[in-house]
Amino acid sequence: MRSRRLLLAGLAAVCSFAPVAAHAGRVLAPHRAVYDIELNQASDRSGITGITGRMVYEFDGSACEGYVVNFRFVTQVDTSENSSISDLQTSTYEDASGDHFSFVTKFYIDRELDREIKGEATRSGDTIEVQLDKPDARNVQLQRTQFPTEHLQELIEKALSSETFYETTLFDGSEDADRIMTTTVVIGDKEPVDANDPEKAAMASLADDRFWPVDIAYFDLSKAEELPSYRISFKLHENGVTHDILMDYGDYSMKGELVDLALYEAEAGGCDQQ
Repeated sequence: MRSRRLLLAGLAAVCSFAPVAAHAGRVLAPHRAVYDIELNQASDRSGITGITGRMVYEFDGSACEGYVVNFRFVTQVDTSENSSISDLQTSTYEDASGDHFSFVTKFYIDRELDREIKGEATRSGDTIEVQLDKPDARNVQLQRTQFPTEHLQELIEKALSSETFYETTLFDGSEDADRIMTTTVVIGDKEPVDANDPEKAAMASLADDRFWPVDIAYFDLSKAEELPSYRISFKLHENGVTHDILMDYGDYSMKGELVDLALYEAEAGGCDQQ
């Protein structure tokens, strides 16, 4: 079914924008964010008539020990023919140096495991070595690029420097975990949260904060694409929390509204010196 293939690719891609704490020099907030998901638009070609669901993102870690992200995205997908429940579960670990990234992604359809991807990537010199355990054991060598932590760190640093557009590359373990994505990033001017923002109640202390509107387009380097595989737009706070998310996959798009946010105390102090 075309709608299932689209959703699998789309949900797996969501993980790539999820904010994670940056390396030493900028402390972002460990937190748990919950988003309600709904269909924004869908073409007849997609076959999708409705999407509802919930996305939960949890981050923990430190600049000394590395960072752990747990992510779950459950949706009910309706088509003219049937309805199904999709459940994406991802766990990642990125070491503090940004040179090692491990990932496990499981995708369920109606509680049955449809696909599992497990592996780790190590950056050395001009290359990245990806060792995949699932779905098949194999090694993939890619050109040197960023993992998600460094990707976000770069975004925030450029936003703080008032840069509005740039291009970079990323490996995040999504899709088949065997390719690098090119990303083009557009950053708007910092704005205050609107008084009538429907997410304001869930934002708690961040309701008085300012954010950058961000739009990221993702291109598959292996396909020499002229159009992006997908785009993700969101409002980004300096501590790494995002809200008002729009995920656009061409044939359909979804909106994510922040409904609950728990901010945890960041680890204080520096790394122990040996």
